[in-house]
Amino acid sequence: MSLEIDSVLAQIRSLSSQTRMGASTAAAPQKSGPSEFATLLSKGIDSVNQTEQSAAKLSEAFQRGDPGVELPQVMLEMQKASVSFRALTEVRNRVVSAYQEIMNMQV
Repeated sequence: MSLEIDSVLAQIRSLSSQTRMGASTAAAPQKSGPSEFATLLSKGIDSVNQTEQSAAKLSEAFQRGDPGVELPQVMLEMQKASVSFRALTEVRNRVVSAYQEIMNMQV
């Protein structure tokens, strides 16, 4: 699951570098920019949601006393869910910050 988070972060970094390059070279606008970003963000949110649901199911299984579910396994999944949620929150905060900067720019 952490590989999925790493993949999402790598894609975000790639889009960020492409955006910087496009702004500095004053190239023609790309037609697929917003939809790619929206798709990437949606996939990231879905990934975080799946991680949290998986951790919750594992926790419930441990609480029921299901065989084969160990406490370290539950704790690891809960930490993965926590880290992925914090990463998503940080991405959201940066997107909001960038939006606010754009809105405050003088034309």
